Amino acid sequence: MLDCLLNSLEYRGIDLTLERITSLLAHLDNPHLKFPIVHVAGTNGKGSVCAYLCSILTEAGYKSGLYISPHLVDWNERISINKKLIPLEELTELVAQIIDLSQRESIPVTQFETITAAAWLYFAQNSVDIAVIEVGLGGRLDATNVVANPLVTVVTSISHDHTQQLGPALTDIAREKSGILKPYTPAVVGRLPPDGAEVIQKRAQELNSPISWITPATENMGSVKWQDLLYQLPLNGDIQLQNSALAIAVCRILSKGQWQIPDEVIVKGIASTKWPGRLQWLNWRGKTILVDGAHNSASSQALRNYINRLNKPVEWFIGMISTKDHQQILSNLLKKGDRLNVVRVPSNLSCDPQYLANLAGTICPELEQIEVYSDLLEALERADCQERLLVVTGSLYLVGYLLADQPTQS
Repeated sequence: MLDCLLNSLEYRGIDLTLERITSLLAHLDNPHLKFPIVHVAGTNGKGSVCAYLCSILTEAGYKSGLYISPHLVDWNERISINKKLIPLEELTELVAQIIDLSQRESIPVTQFETITAAAWLYFAQNSVDIAVIEVGLGGRLDATNVVANPLVTVVTSISHDHTQQLGPALTDIAREKSGILKPYTPAVVGRLPPDGAEVIQKRAQELNSPISWITPATENMGSVKWQDLLYQLPLNGDIQLQNSALAIAVCRILSKGQWQIPDEVIVKGIASTKWPGRLQWLNWRGKTILVDGAHNSASSQALRNYINRLNKPVEWFIGMISTKDHQQILSNLLKKGDRLNVVRVPSNLSCDPQYLANLAGTICPELEQIEVYSDLLEALERADCQERLLVVTGSLYLVGYLLADQPTQS
């Protein structure tokens, strides 16, 4: 039922504007204005930063909402309170209510606007103390960007992705992400390319927004250290040194106000954070598989860097949607002696696997083998797991498809 409701809006695609969502929320009595938020944008890393923040705030005793996108398996993964997902039945009722309202008031909302409105409404109805809100796409015209006074805004990273909507240059992308910055509101920003950093800095100055530039934590004798805080990281990959530092910086800013978030709570909150589908190890039908939703240049390079440290030959299972930078992603991932299985993504946006196979052969002719499959699960069934590291990547749609076939996740 929920899939039918939301899929009925899919034809409206992506339409970056705030007029429809603003009108819709006004008819719902502006639920987005009834609780404070932390607003998080960025090309990569924003999801895990949001997950860290919600885990820490929950550990601190606050009723903490979390809104993220996309989901991996079910729509209700996008909306949670204190790490508990909204029940599918309740989400279905909210979505039906919002669609009915939009039709009565002739507001042609998109799929993303509808689920975003459902999140705002759910958090307001449940009187959350605070909500951590992840930007869906860009920032300036994203449907989440309807709050005038967030507690803190965050820009995790800037690299090339969604260039069709945000523009081809890093300065274009940075300009869109800087749209979440608000007057006199603290901004926490990760390491950015110089062109992107200049755009963010200029916008922060225009808004008198105090900006904190965050450097990554460092590994420290089996632990991780940022400033004076020692903690353990539950998530894999060097990028988590940056992402966890961003979350800690936000908590330190909140602690200067009314929020009670002592360091021991931060340590416990980080340690209990979960963020599936990103450098996650699975046991699938007796095979150990690394899954990662790397779908742009920066995230694919981060995945390759992580794999390089494992020092084991790789067998890839890669599927991508048609709008991504296939050449750059494959160039980052593939190395001499790797094996490649190209699969179809279970989405009407899937790129043709044979095209990707041909491209991969041109990019890395030293691949040991290239196979094409219509289905990921069939490819994995045939894989020899004795000698090689099995890695599924290229699309969160693909990762979600595998997780849906995974009754127990490790």
